[in-house]
Amino acid sequence: MADRSFDIARLPGFATIAVTIFVLLYLPIAMLVIFSFNAGDNVAIWEGFSLRWYPEAWANEAVKQATWRSLQIATCAAIIATTVATMAALGTTRRRQTRGQSFVYLMINQPLMVPEIVTAVALLIFFSSIKVATGYQGLGYLILAHAAFCIPFAYLPIRARLEGMDLSLETASADLYATRWQTFRHVTLPLVMPGAIAGLMLAFVTSLDDVVITLFVKSAGQDTLPTYMLAQIRRSVSAEVNAISTLLLLLTVVLLTAFFLLTRKRT
Repeated sequence: MADRSFDIARLPGFATIAVTIFVLLYLPIAMLVIFSFNAGDNVAIWEGFSLRWYPEAWANEAVKQATWRSLQIATCAAIIATTVATMAALGTTRRRQTRGQSFVYLMINQPLMVPEIVTAVALLIFFSSIKVATGYQGLGYLILAHAAFCIPFAYLPIRARLEGMDLSLETASADLYATRWQTFRHVTLPLVMPGAIAGLMLAFVTSLDDVVITLFVKSAGQDTLPTYMLAQIRRSVSAEVNAISTLLLLLTVVLLTAFFLLTRKRT
């Protein structure tokens, strides 16, 4: 008897729609990468292959400062977000299910569901009050704002890792008279580390690429690389921006590939 199971991939037009979607998604990115090697100044007309825009971008002092500032913010925000997310994941997975557990998950993942512009306005109002009260105008506000936004991105892979872990090893550690701290340090933490590293990289990429929250929270002279690029594009589209975007794309692909390798299930 013939197999009559439903297979969406066999529906008429499925392959055409899939190919069209992939072309629409990735063709602009491919064009960006190609034109970052354009020898001419015009970003829309190909004038030959050249690497000139990469050295020019690197020689630009504003690009260097924005890049260094972005890396500082993303690194600090990712570490803070991952630390908080790890504690939240332990608190929501290493305990009995209680009433209101779904509400806790909702609150932790709230930045994922609320439009980013709403989060940005809320952070602007909150940090503006602190700026007026303290007079402090440093990068600490951007780091905390990015960390708050990145917590759910770090939380999801860590929670998934913890939910897939057997409690028997931790129970055996307690049976051998290990303290809770010893159990966490020598049993739980090594087992959850792949998820924590994956969450750290995901939070880092999210912070590095953020524009909306940065625009609302930053003070004068605190442009990150994405906001610097946005300001440049508003003036004139330069192939230098294409080169910077290509390097950011490369960094993102490397980190997301590492994220995939760390979170995939091993057979």
